[in-house]
Amino acid sequence: MNGLFDLTGKRALVTGASSGLGEHFAQTLAAAGAQVVVAARRVERLEALVACIAERGGRAQALALDVCDAESVRQGLQAAQADGGLDIIVNNAGVSLGKPALEQSEADWDHVIDTNLKGCWLVATEGARHMRQARRGGSIVNIASILGERVAGAVAPYAVSKAGVLQLTRALALELARHDIRVNALAPGYVSTELNAGFLASEAGQRLMARIPQRRFAEPRDLDGALLLLASEAGRAITGATLAVDGGHLVSSL
Repeated sequence: MNGLFDLTGKRALVTGASSGLGEHFAQTLAAAGAQVVVAARRVERLEALVACIAERGGRAQALALDVCDAESVRQGLQAAQADGGLDIIVNNAGVSLGKPALEQSEADWDHVIDTNLKGCWLVATEGARHMRQARRGGSIVNIASILGERVAGAVAPYAVSKAGVLQLTRALALELARHDIRVNALAPGYVSTELNAGFLASEAGQRLMARIPQRRFAEPRDLDGALLLLASEAGRAITGATLAVDGGHLVSSL
């Protein structure tokens, strides 16, 4: 891939890369020329992804990483730095929970907030320290959600966590700009993946689709352009921004 979106010579970390969007993001960055470090707790899934990227001519390596554990993050980022540093971090690790607010437990809340918000903060700040020390600059892309700006029923911790990710993105962008580190958020709408395909095809899912101005759910490939813009030199003057890819869902009428 040539031009502004070319990532040849760059090294990228993708968290939550064992499935879904994280797996797709890793393949997208590798196809653009980046060497990719794929991170998650399920290493066996990562090894399969590494092999898939290699078969397509890309370069990747697996890293066992628990974003909720500060020591795991510290050791993982230190290992990534020792192996050649990082130019791009895609903070994708995340979980959701579908349960009415009054039925949620403290453990439910902690699980979602710790993974989606604390984990994002741990990885972004630890990665930024290494980027600053290496004086190489870089790009951090936090995967948020349109639920960080709007809300739906039975997803209170998730919506709160993603709203926090948006504000964290702006706060870090302000402080890290002087170190040539850009921090932006990618906010997908409803994207069809192996995890939610059944729901999206159901009657409830079809009612949801009817409220999206484009009248369709996004596919993972619809996020590629936005991801590459924020990760590459094409977006070198973009920081502190949130880019929604949602088929117009955020601007739909109430």
